[in-house]
Amino acid sequence: MQASSTGPVTTVIVRMLTADNTWWVLGASSPNLQLQMPKTLDTISSPVTLSGQSTAYEATVNVQIRQDGVLAPVKEAIVMGGSNGVMGPFSGTVDFTKPTAKAGAIVLKTVSAKNGNISEASVIRVTLSS
Repeated sequence: MQASSTGPVTTVIVRMLTADNTWWVLGASSPNLQLQMPKTLDTISSPVTLSGQSTAYEATVNVQIRQDGVLAPVKEAIVMGGSNGVMGPFSGTVDFTKPTAKAGAIVLKTVSAKNGNISEASVIRVTLSS
């Protein structure tokens, strides 16, 4: 992802698979959206408790629980953290429906009030427990 001189920087983590030389996105990380629990590749089940640090417009961090192979999120929720450039803690419990896939991701993102686009995101891969 290209860094902007006026906005936050999000690092996208990719890996080339040697078997077929394709690139896979493994995660994304923004310094303004830090998920501390659960951790990458942890097994999660419903309800999952999320905790971390963030700064976002009006303190609002949008959360998605996603499963592999399905376009729509399993669940969308909001957690509240810090705002106005000041990092603050967030914690929240998210209930989600039973997934059909064994793996997925937790997505934290902020959305632009101006145009509704994603401003920045952090994504971790997780194992889903049925």
